Parts: sequence; C-alpha cells; structure tokens
Amino acid sequence: MSPSAALVPVSPHDTGIAEVAALSGRLAYLCMCLTLCWGVLAATGWVRRFSGRDAVRSGHAVLAAFTLATGTLHGLTFLFLEDDPFGVADLLVPFYDATPRHALGVAGLELVIAVSVTAGLRRGRWLRFHQVGYGAIGLLAVHAWLGAVASGHLAVVWLAGITLLAPPVVLSVLRVLPAAVLVRAGLIAPAPEEPGDELRVDVDSHRCHAYGVCQSEAPQVFRLGQDGQLEYEKRPRAQEVPNVRAAARACPMRAIHLAGATR
Repeated sequence: MSPSAALVPVSPHDTGIAEVAALSGRLAYLCMCLTLCWGVLAATGWVRRFSGRDAVRSGHAVLAAFTLATGTLHGLTFLFLEDDPFGVADLLVPFYDATPRHALGVAGLELVIAVSVTAGLRRGRWLRFHQVGYGAIGLLAVHAWLGAVASGHLAVVWLAGITLLAPPVVLSVLRVLPAAVLVRAGLIAPAPEEPGDELRVDVDSHRCHAYGVCQSEAPQVFRLGQDGQLEYEKRPRAQEVPNVRAAARACPMRAIHLAGATR
C-alpha cells in the first residue's frame, strides 16, 4: 500500500481514523515509557523503598496492559481506512509493505506481546526473555519518532518524547550498571558487610513472593522449584558472590539478606 495514504487522508472518514490512530499511538508511547520506568524501579526495589508497600508488581502489570491495549488499538485503526487500507498481513508481518517505520512498529509490538505472555512463566529462560522488552521499547520509540516525521507532527513528539523517553533511558542505564559504579557515584549506599570469609545467604520466606528475579541474576544459587518454592544455596561459591549481591539488590521484596564475604 502507499505509505502516505494513512498520513494524508483524502476523506472525512479517513481523517477521523487518522486522528484516532494518532491519539492511540501517543497514549501507547506514554504508557510504554511509564511501564519501563515502573518496571525498573520495581526490580531495583526503589518503589517499595519510597512507598513502603510490597505490592509493586501489580502497578507494572497494569501499565503494561494499558500499553498493549493502546498499541493494539493504534495498529487496528489502520484496518478501517477506506481509501487505501492496511491489510492484516501489513499489521502482522514486519517489512511486508516495505516501509521500515511500519516494520519497526510491528516487530516492537509483537515482541512486547510475547514478553507479556511469558512474564507469568517463572522459569530462568523466560526471565531472560523478559529482558528483550528493552529492545522492543527501543524499536517502538524509533517507530514513533519516524511516524512523527512522516506525519508532520515532529515538534509535538519531540517535546513530549524528550520528556517521556529521558527517564526510562536513564533508569535502564542505571539498571545494568555494576553496583560498584553506582556506589562510587553516590547513587546507592554500599551493602553492609559483616566480618567473615564466606558469604551467607538467607531468604525471608514471608517476604519472598517467588517472582524469580533472583534466579535471573544468579541462576547457580537461586532456583524456583516445580512447586513454585524458592530453593537456594546458603553458602555460594566465591565466584558467585557478585551475582548473589546483584540478586539481593534486584529483589523487589527485599527478601534476600547477606552476611560475610568482606572482600
């Protein structure tokens, strides 16, 4: 189909469809940025520390649901164009219509849907797959900006985009930086350590909700059993200490307590 057909509608009907597509696309972009922010803050435990509440995962899930709903609506609206409508294949197969920005949007949305579907599977490989969501959000952000250029609304997306995209980018960078770098920058306090030669791990069973974040950080030490219960090594090997400390920092419920291993 013609890439410009959805951007310069020639009938009142298509003008209304284009306005719905633009509104739903901007809402999806907003929800996407908020979802990423909340997910990073929840994974690092900052939300719970600021709010004092343990139920942080539900907020992330609600924002993700709004992102999927508005993003899906944005794509479906193009099926209702009368003059030169999109086909189902255009919305499902990246690069089907040979337009790169459409392909980025299709691929990004499908990856986000796949990540959301697998989010409830508490297994190591699916937890790693959840991190693909970072790449998917990048694809969707580029799709939004290219769409703004094509439709002549770059100024609106530029002003809003800088505001919305900057915090997720900063938080995403902080999420993957080594703890030592964050400590030196003064962003987090160093973990309290007790004298001893070995690291000792203890998990508060009352706090632990078996989200599996610790398993994704230190799979050799933490494992979710078939019954959904967390199993872990109380005295991990020395080479696993950095991963265990990362798991303790990432636990959204702050259920992992460490002692020893002063080096």
